[in-house]
Amino acid sequence: MNARCRSKLSMAALVAVALAAAACVRVNVHGDPPATAPNTENQPLRFATYNTSLYDAASGGLVSRLAGDDPDAGRIAAVLQRVRPDVVLLNEFDFDASHRAADLFQDRYLEVPQPGGGDPLVYPYRYLAPVNTGVPSGLDLDRDGTIGSSGRARGNDAWGYGLHPGQYGMLLLSRFPIDDAGVRTFQRLRWSAMPHARVPRDPATGEPWYPQAVWTALRLSSKSHWDVPVRTPAGIVHVLAAHPTPPVFDGPENRNGARNADEIRLWRDYIDAGETPWLCDDTGRCGGLAAGARFVILGDYNNDPVDGDGEHDAILELLEHPRVLRMPTPRSEGAVEAAGRYPAIARQGAAAHATGDYGTRTGTLRLDYVLPSVGFSLEDSGVFWPREGDPAADLIRASDHRLVWVDVR
Repeated sequence: MNARCRSKLSMAALVAVALAAAACVRVNVHGDPPATAPNTENQPLRFATYNTSLYDAASGGLVSRLAGDDPDAGRIAAVLQRVRPDVVLLNEFDFDASHRAADLFQDRYLEVPQPGGGDPLVYPYRYLAPVNTGVPSGLDLDRDGTIGSSGRARGNDAWGYGLHPGQYGMLLLSRFPIDDAGVRTFQRLRWSAMPHARVPRDPATGEPWYPQAVWTALRLSSKSHWDVPVRTPAGIVHVLAAHPTPPVFDGPENRNGARNADEIRLWRDYIDAGETPWLCDDTGRCGGLAAGARFVILGDYNNDPVDGDGEHDAILELLEHPRVLRMPTPRSEGAVEAAGRYPAIARQGAAAHATGDYGTRTGTLRLDYVLPSVGFSLEDSGVFWPREGDPAADLIRASDHRLVWVDVR
């Protein structure tokens, strides 16, 4: 286990060492329980997801940014300090093998009062792991006749688009311990292993777009899919975290649209509790989530239920899955105000449900989700999206996505 302690430990006495050790973070997996529980069973649990846009085009670039005084990282931390989720998934947080970026974000931003934020925020436990973005596949995935070695060409031929390994990674932060032995990742699961996968096809010929040798090797997850069991005061909750590829930046074969839909479908099949011998994690363990397990699905799924690009049936089938809690959709006044700036963009969905503002060509969409399982009851929910003129409105400039939170018992 890769354990590192962020605290500056005093060696003056064994008692001081023991107390400091209780606050240590075991990077990658879990930490030691604090001296006092951070929550009690009669309080709701707050789960959140936030695409932070904390990525950089250069390998190690995020570490350099966070080692300085990065204003966007400060804004992201301020939002987290205001909302104060118990468990939060950060999408688009670059992974580095040394875990230095996660250390810096905790030490220099979350634990420091930020302008417009709140009290320091400590997450004693976190999970992060390698992702497929920027990892060379050695294959011509974009069928341009070459295997890209640099820049966008390299990104197009990586297992998931990225300019360097770990770009657009994920970071899970928790106030509660993580069951490291129970963590499952699906980074290397092959797309072709999924029964009835949406094979991209050349619309002119009807033939598969990928050559057979490429199709049988191609990974399904553009980043990774994680099942991270968290030991909350209400018992084990499986945090199902992912960030499917955007269903755009392809051609008439719709390879990214198909991949996005099947990345979403992975969780649908995972929670079905049926026979899924094909669904094997990176350790070789196969099968889905136990029928009685409680879970919360978190992440930027790049698919609105009715608007924008993407195969909407994929996200609708997940939202309507019998094991997913039926609840009112998180909403905000800021989303309604933002949608009003794009009168030329027709929308079927409720403006208040949007979770991000993607500019004049796309407008606002609902792409980010916090989906608790049945077995929970909803207490409250929302999207952190202040209206213009609110003192906190400056904080949302750090990302085109907004933090979504849900309180459950």
